[in-house]
Amino acid sequence: MYELNDTIVAVSSPTSGQRAIVRMTGPDTVDKVSQIFISSIPRDRPCLISGNVAVAAGLKIDAKLYLFLAPHSYTGETLAEIHIHTNPRVTEALVGGLLAKGLRMAGPGEFTARSYLNGKIDLAQAEAVNEIIVSSNKFQLAAAEKLLAGRLAQTTAKVRAEIMDCLSLIEAGLDFSQEDIEFITTCEAIERLAEIKGRLEQLLSGSISYESVIDLPAVGIAGVPNAGKSSLLNKLLGRARSIVSEQRKTTRDVLAGLLTLDHCQCVLFDCAGLMSEPNNILDELAQQAAIEALQNSSVVVFCVDISKADWAEDISIRELIEGPRSAGTQARVLIPVASKSDLLSEDLLIKRIAELKELFGAEFIATSAKTGAGVELLRETIDGKTIELALGPAAEPAALLFSETSGNGVALTARHKQAVTEAIENIGESINELKADNDEVTAMMLRAAYQTLSNIEQQHIDEQILENIFKHFCIGK
Repeated sequence: MYELNDTIVAVSSPTSGQRAIVRMTGPDTVDKVSQIFISSIPRDRPCLISGNVAVAAGLKIDAKLYLFLAPHSYTGETLAEIHIHTNPRVTEALVGGLLAKGLRMAGPGEFTARSYLNGKIDLAQAEAVNEIIVSSNKFQLAAAEKLLAGRLAQTTAKVRAEIMDCLSLIEAGLDFSQEDIEFITTCEAIERLAEIKGRLEQLLSGSISYESVIDLPAVGIAGVPNAGKSSLLNKLLGRARSIVSEQRKTTRDVLAGLLTLDHCQCVLFDCAGLMSEPNNILDELAQQAAIEALQNSSVVVFCVDISKADWAEDISIRELIEGPRSAGTQARVLIPVASKSDLLSEDLLIKRIAELKELFGAEFIATSAKTGAGVELLRETIDGKTIELALGPAAEPAALLFSETSGNGVALTARHKQAVTEAIENIGESINELKADNDEVTAMMLRAAYQTLSNIEQQHIDEQILENIFKHFCIGK
């Protein structure tokens, strides 16, 4: 899959930035760097050197060289990084010059692959590198950082040790089956295996799935026409994304913006006001587009104008908002909001909030797009509901969830989940075989569970799996 005897090079920094990092690793790293770096480079110690790098004939630019000697580097080989401030064309010329000197362009994820193959990190940590790079929110980033720190490997190592201990006692009993010796009773073995199975099930249920947090959740603002939806959208986004007018039915299309919350980002959208009976074909089309958008949303901010005294229309369109979702989709979360609270006195506002609660059977957040009252609370509520959708209703606060002492929040990719699930099934089968006095089959199933968990981070793994993992990486990582 990978040739480890040559020296590779690639740009490891984003192409959009003015600062570029050219990384290389392999046996010829120091020799090749010495040919282009206009400064003396020590060969017996790591260093940081400022100087000039020769990009082409007659072209030298300021650069910094970071040199890490084997085996004390990211890849386990001698590794160098050249940091320069320049444009992409100069960076391309520098890489081209190094390729001309015999270096090979690195493949996707090859630096991290070498780190794994040279024993610097395990396979789960290698996968974490890519997850950190592609993280789109704080949930995924924190989960990936735990994975990189070896939290999953630590957890599975303890479970494997417990499996092996129980397996050893069972196999010892098989070896001395003709003797009057009992190393572990059937009841004790079943109890220990049930505890191990429970621990794995807890790991699976308490883990963070990248698939559940990588996509941006959709949050819609819904209500009757002129309920203050567009003003609220603009206030939450901090810019005028939607046209605001006293005239009803100003918004016809679905307008969206990126809302950054404390723990993640979401797509916030405003759509046409909903009506129990659309007046014409344009109203019908606008309402259809709004309902379709809301059906695909995770959270709906139900906006009710608290300054008016009659909410009959709001009651009628609530069913449209809470309507059935398509098969296989997650339940929609509704956040009731009382808009235009600045139009009422404090006493009347309190009275109206109580009336809304009694009428709709829900607590309303009083907001004002004009003064900003209640908007921060609304942001926190949206953030909290997004946490529940991503991690489950029993999710701990994010600060605790991702703390070093927390046992939850271990990141599992689809490959990890499959391995843990298979181990749970194998242990479940071993318990059944123990109950049937089939100790030989029990031992076989426990060995299968042990090997399945070992494949999460150990090197005895199919080459095709490695290729599938690293092909998703960026070049230079």
